[in-house]
Amino acid sequence: MEPRWKGKGFKAKALAEPISKIVSQLRSSLIQSDAHGLLVGCSVLIAAEAEQIDLLDRACFGNHNTTAEKDKEWFQLGLEEAFYLCYSLKCLTIVSDDHCPKNDVELWQCMISKKSAFPDFYKAYAHLRMKNWVVKSGSTYGVDFVAYRHHPSLVHSEYAVLVLSEGEDEVNGRLRLWSDLHCTTRLSGSVVKTLLVLKINKNGNGAASSSSLEKYTVIERTITRWRPEQCRENPMIDEKITKQREALGKAATLKTKFITKQDVKLKKGVVGIASSLIVVSVSLTLVLISIMVSRRFCLN
Repeated sequence: MEPRWKGKGFKAKALAEPISKIVSQLRSSLIQSDAHGLLVGCSVLIAAEAEQIDLLDRACFGNHNTTAEKDKEWFQLGLEEAFYLCYSLKCLTIVSDDHCPKNDVELWQCMISKKSAFPDFYKAYAHLRMKNWVVKSGSTYGVDFVAYRHHPSLVHSEYAVLVLSEGEDEVNGRLRLWSDLHCTTRLSGSVVKTLLVLKINKNGNGAASSSSLEKYTVIERTITRWRPEQCRENPMIDEKITKQREALGKAATLKTKFITKQDVKLKKGVVGIASSLIVVSVSLTLVLISIMVSRRFCLN
């Protein structure tokens, strides 16, 4: 599927400023400012400066929250986004309510306590982010994530992403029935997205610590609806449809020629009638003039 850019020149703009470059700039800015994020519920809040707000928005991390405080601007990050900046990019320190920084072990346990499937979701999120895809929540489309080639203001998302844990599609998880698969692919197709299933295999490793993530593997599968008219291999049917199209094309051409010919005839007929009327008018005028002249001579 080709990317659907939202405007003319947006592709060139995206190529001139790739996501990898913007994320690198954001990482440098957060490291220099020793950025801290406050863990609140199932999100992390960052008090960001104007430059960082711009970079966070362009790199598509979190959402900008407008507040009444004039000296602070807050950005709200999801759990996967915050952990990616903290654990993978090493550019953010996350603190709890007591303002004590959390190390990797503490933060990992905290994330799992807030979201039991966090290890699988984070592995899928990081897998796409490391490939320079922009990853946002897919709750609007009934999936886990949606993946963009660049900033959502420039291009439409290409993939609707489902994250499946090891064995989930075989027992009690999603896509265990054909009806589940059909409904999901139908929904994805209706919003012009390809369904991307990321199956997370733990390979016998648990989720005791964040270091287990390195041993996880991700299996990618794209699923699309089968369309007979696009997947046909019968040459006779193809030939038949080609002939039908040619016949329709010839019929349309003949119809156009007929209408043009009738139009020309009609124009000639109108011109002939107009010429006859002019001749009749001139003749009547001459007759009237002759009668008037004759009467005048008779009177004299």
